[in-house]
Amino acid sequence: MGEKKPVIAIMYDFDKTLCTKDMQEYGFIPSINWTAPKFWAKASSLAQEEHMDKILAYMYLMIKESKSSEKPIKRENFVTLGGNIEFFNGVEEWFDRITEYGKEKGVTIEHYIISSGLKEIIEGSKIYKKFKKIYACEFLYEENGLAVWPKMAVNYTTKTQFLFRINKGVLDISEDEKLNQYVDNDDRPIPFRNMIYIGDGLTDVPCMKLVKSNGGKSIAVYQARKKKVVAKLLNDKRVDFIAPADYSDGKEIDQIVKDVIVKMSIESKLVKLHRKQIHVIQQNI
Repeated sequence: MGEKKPVIAIMYDFDKTLCTKDMQEYGFIPSINWTAPKFWAKASSLAQEEHMDKILAYMYLMIKESKSSEKPIKRENFVTLGGNIEFFNGVEEWFDRITEYGKEKGVTIEHYIISSGLKEIIEGSKIYKKFKKIYACEFLYEENGLAVWPKMAVNYTTKTQFLFRINKGVLDISEDEKLNQYVDNDDRPIPFRNMIYIGDGLTDVPCMKLVKSNGGKSIAVYQARKKKVVAKLLNDKRVDFIAPADYSDGKEIDQIVKDVIVKMSIESKLVKLHRKQIHVIQQNI
């Protein structure tokens, strides 16, 4: 068997990072005859009035309003909605292209989603099978298939726990004991220096900052009207790079990620050589 290649994890937010707007706006919100501004304003108001997590507020509102409009939520309905998602240019071809580029540079690329959107909708999208693991909000469903309760809520601060799961290779969210065991940084399956986080704004800051401060790279993508937001993230040293949300071959983010992969590949070789030399010296002492 050949020597195991270093692994680089690329982790993505979903809404307005890979797709053009919040995923609920592609089908669910119109189905209850609401506008997107009305829905998100109501969810925000509910969170403030009830001192409630904003993610739980929007999930509660989805259940409540679907019942009111006599359009109960079923899992298969969400999955179907995923087929309506519109992605930025180049997204659908991106994952295979970057994975292949990693192979050329001697590394294995793994793709992950860490999103406050709904996993069920992502499952129905064209890119679902491109990811090793998807961490996103989920509903619990009754025997009749109706959504009744949030099973998983992923907000902007809880997102960071999934970075550590990927870092340590403990991907099952029910496994906590192994996650909390001490493992030397260089012995973890995917060191932070081999992580790339791609997001679009302030809700991604905890993940961006954590990856950046631990030796990985963070990238903020933007649509033209949002450039000022990500420019501030760059100026405040919360991200390493910013780029338009165009994932086509040869575009800016494509070049940035490829250059980062080369850097991480070389660094992995140097770390391995360093550890090998230390081991030889210790054996001879």
